Amino acid sequence: MIAAIKPAGANTRGLLAYLYGPGRHDEHLDPHIVTGFAMLGMPDPGRNPDATLTQLAQHLDEPVHLRNSEFGKKITDHVWHCPVRAAPEDRHLSDAEWADIAQRIVEAAGIAPPGDDLGCRWIAVRHADDHIHILATTVREDGRRPKLHDSGIRVGDACRQIETDYGLRQLKKGDRTAARRPTQAEMHKAQRLGWEQTSRDWLQDRIRAAIPHASNTEELLAYLEADGIAIKPRRGPSGDLLGYAAGRLGDLNKDGEQIFHPGGRIAPDLTLPKLKARLETTEPEEHPTARRDQPATPWHRATDALDTLQVGMADDAHAQAHITALGDLIEVTAQKAPVRLQAELRAVSRAFGRAQRSQIRAENQAAHTLRKAARDIAHTATGPDGSALAALLAALVWATVLAARWHEAKNHAQQTEAARQTLHHLQVAADHALTPVLDSLATRQPSEQAGRTLVLDIRAAIPDHADRILADPAWPALATVLADAEAGGHNPHQILKEAAAQRELTTARQPARVLITRIQHTSRNPAPNPRAEAARRRSTMTPAPSGHLARNPPPTTAPTISADQRHRQR
Repeated sequence: MIAAIKPAGANTRGLLAYLYGPGRHDEHLDPHIVTGFAMLGMPDPGRNPDATLTQLAQHLDEPVHLRNSEFGKKITDHVWHCPVRAAPEDRHLSDAEWADIAQRIVEAAGIAPPGDDLGCRWIAVRHADDHIHILATTVREDGRRPKLHDSGIRVGDACRQIETDYGLRQLKKGDRTAARRPTQAEMHKAQRLGWEQTSRDWLQDRIRAAIPHASNTEELLAYLEADGIAIKPRRGPSGDLLGYAAGRLGDLNKDGEQIFHPGGRIAPDLTLPKLKARLETTEPEEHPTARRDQPATPWHRATDALDTLQVGMADDAHAQAHITALGDLIEVTAQKAPVRLQAELRAVSRAFGRAQRSQIRAENQAAHTLRKAARDIAHTATGPDGSALAALLAALVWATVLAARWHEAKNHAQQTEAARQTLHHLQVAADHALTPVLDSLATRQPSEQAGRTLVLDIRAAIPDHADRILADPAWPALATVLADAEAGGHNPHQILKEAAAQRELTTARQPARVLITRIQHTSRNPAPNPRAEAARRRSTMTPAPSGHLARNPPPTTAPTISADQRHRQR
């Protein structure tokens, strides 16, 4: 059940004309009052042919007129309007049930507190099977204004309890971090203009798509302008950027002027201060002993960055930062992925947008590596090869699982549900990306003897999951990947243990597929040879008798033993 409190209005008679009228888009049938502040003597134009809308408006506005005449300063924001709608699959409620629901909502909102005979005047009008409209005038009988601060939260809590009591569809509890729902006027305007999205939804998608491409807010606004979005910056006397509003070209008001939406009204996390905190983090200094052998492509770097996500989830502020940056990486992956995967990945990005934000303040500096990986992908001119994309999508699946678990542990119901929806779309995309990789691997399976040796490796390295892995249809492809890794100097037993440690396999739908992407990613380079490395260091660090460095001797290479050779040795 959704109770959507509308912005305060000033025309009681005008709202009544809509509630009792034929409807502009949805047909209004049998409009009538189901309950109100005092039913005795209440004029109801829907039941009494002698009652008029003007009489009903005057009846509701009487405390407002008294206050205006007493204090002299006219109140112009006294009309409180709250449509309350059941879910499409819910049963039709009776007038008596709707009356009880309306009473509970005005009590929760503070319009008519329980046991208070001096509350505001209000009515609930029903003109359809699935919803009512509550109209109140926000001046109490004693002339005071009601306390409506945070009324939306209280009304939402009341709706959750009403759903339980009446056996209706259970919605998730909100936390004030969701984007505002489109208004009826916005939806009807989009329909009239042939737009698939309302202006605010369209702008939200465009701004989120632009974030990975910018390193500061000035760059972001310039990128948006270049993308055909109208931008109205707000600057101080010094020229510093203080705020911004964005508009969709062609979205005009009745005077033909461009309509602009402030960033915070597009989405709560798109205000200028939050964008600054998200984009303008300084790059941490690299430790002198940090590894320099970075993977060659940004796709591999992104997968490596995701491998650190589990460690980053230990602290709440760090976890929120990583989840926000994860959304940037998902968005830019959708932009750069092959065309055949873009529709599913766009659905992934839209679903995860709700999981990106919560009430926990993010320590954005903590997610610098993940955000940099997203920017590197945004600025690359080349797309990923099949195995690199499959590895990245598999890593994104696991990262989304971690995000869902964190939100669930924090009782973030809306975000948990959004992460689970994301996971569904992401798994579909990951399966599609891996299919051609599996087809290619299946054409060159190792020999039967080598396969038997690799089975022993599986049972020794991952005994708890060996049966599931070997029963997975992708096992032959995994055997090929292990044989390739062994040919590159890797130990199959060791690389299997490392892959299983990076992503627990209990929740994996197809464990062999998970191992394929992990092992292909980690074994893409030949394994380091300790003997060769020691020889190289001796040759470059030991001075020759003449005082000059000795000439590098040829590296010593340890022999590689294939699965076939290991089988014969056994």
